[in-house]
Amino acid sequence: MPLEIGVQNLDKFILVGDRVLIKPKTPHDKTNTGLYLPPGVQEKESIQNGYVLKVGPGYPIPAINEIDEPWKDKSDEVKYVPLQPKEGDLAIYLQKSGWEIEFNNEKYVIIPHNAILMLIRDEELFK
Repeated sequence: MPLEIGVQNLDKFILVGDRVLIKPKTPHDKTNTGLYLPPGVQEKESIQNGYVLKVGPGYPIPAINEIDEPWKDKSDEVKYVPLQPKEGDLAIYLQKSGWEIEFNNEKYVIIPHNAILMLIRDEELFK
């Protein structure tokens, strides 16, 4: 059962760490031979695909403060190793690793970065 979110705007979503928000593609309702599938069959497949909507900042790297170099900036700001997915990419991912949420009667999936098997990036798609 997906978690229902009451926020009105998807832009207010902030993903934490290595998480990725995906809008699953609408599954095909029939097989290659023409047989119609009952609802829920495609959702139970172990590998799914969908479009990346938001990406977290990445993997945190702790700040390194060197005592023997006092002239360096002693920033405590956490730095991140960025993630590969970008907004608009088609992601092939493991369904079991994700968490479903429902927002404005639409299903979305939050998955960790390591559950993504492959990305398809088509720069021409958004031009």
